[in-house]
Amino acid sequence: MTPRRLRGAARATAAIAIIGALFATTGCSQIVDAFNNAQRAEAVVPTQQPDAKTPPEELAFDSQFTRDGSVSLSSDVAEDLEVRLDVWAYDPKRTMEWTPTGEKTFGFSVNVYDHRVDEKAVLTEKRRVYISQISITSQTSQTSNQSSSPFQFSADPRTLVPVDTLRSDRGLLLNSFQGGLLVPQTTIHQLPDDTYGITLDFAITVAVEGTANDDTTFQQQMIYQVLPIAIYPESD
Repeated sequence: MTPRRLRGAARATAAIAIIGALFATTGCSQIVDAFNNAQRAEAVVPTQQPDAKTPPEELAFDSQFTRDGSVSLSSDVAEDLEVRLDVWAYDPKRTMEWTPTGEKTFGFSVNVYDHRVDEKAVLTEKRRVYISQISITSQTSQTSNQSSSPFQFSADPRTLVPVDTLRSDRGLLLNSFQGGLLVPQTTIHQLPDDTYGITLDFAITVAVEGTANDDTTFQQQMIYQVLPIAIYPESD
């Protein structure tokens, strides 16, 4: 894990600006529908919901995502080769309004950056990275010490983007002119009433090219990222 692991909100804001430009070309509604149709809700909810209450100070949920409304999570898959997961609050944008019963919608993207070459370099000069699988699991933190898994998802990213996006048997190409993987909206639904935090665990399968423009140098890797999100009690 490197110092680039958690980027500040400034870089996430820049990523969101790029994402806005992509909406017109990537078929936003198609991606949203595909993602939400694939999402599997397998909540393990207690039979009797405890009364919601503000967690004691020692249970305060530390979340950069909640403080900033967005976060960048970086993984080095080779020297000077970075896979970046950007996540941002979509609705409500004010994360202090994320409550157990309300809909909590966020968006995310996965991109790759080869820092050995200029960003505008042609593809043959960059080390290619393909993504073939992404899954998200979750676990709630509750004042009752119970837990549930209300949000789960697993998909081949090639099923979430338009058919003309660059792909191969290795997966969806992240460092193409079309951009990486973009999921503009997906929603965490109702949580147990006493939830004060939820942790999302991302697992991403990638194939990484060791030498630019050399098909014989690809190696598969798994990337793991953890995203804590604070949940606030319902207002009276």
